[in-house]
Amino acid sequence: MVLDAFSKAVITADAKTAPIGGADLAALKSFIADGNKRLDAVNAIASNSSCAVSDAIAGIACENQGLIQAGGNLYPTRRHAACLRDAEIMLRYVTYALLAGDSSVLDDRALNGLKETYTALGVPTGSSVRAVELLKAISVAHITNTNTEANAGKRFRKQEVIQGDCSALAAEAASYFDRIISALS
Repeated sequence: MVLDAFSKAVITADAKTAPIGGADLAALKSFIADGNKRLDAVNAIASNSSCAVSDAIAGIACENQGLIQAGGNLYPTRRHAACLRDAEIMLRYVTYALLAGDSSVLDDRALNGLKETYTALGVPTGSSVRAVELLKAISVAHITNTNTEANAGKRFRKQEVIQGDCSALAAEAASYFDRIISALS
């Protein structure tokens, strides 16, 4: 079942046969208060997803030239395209989880059986993990607004974001990437 923060609180309270209160209510209030920051974080990731994915896959290819050689997992172009597609899908589910404030959508739709599928297809998990680590770093830089023109080069796009501390959202997003890494390991 895919839940958002509100559904999860209702189900938890219902299981206890008690109204939502205390820590659950405080967590929901915090979730609402940071709503604009959350939306900005999701927008920062989503609007830069194509560049982030291509940079992450290019990064693993630069680190391991064997991936783009005959027999490598980024050769021929259809395998490279499949890798780009998978990274895009993982990034999309991270944004869904970040928007909902809950990882169940990521767990249910993307991570269930991921390692077994990649193993059956002969996809090297080390390279997959590295690509996710790069996506994590790129996404956190966009959420915290620490991406710079020096880091991004010609594709740098400055985004207007709500001012304030986004470290909790960056940590939350990082935890979703860590879930993917854990599922692959």
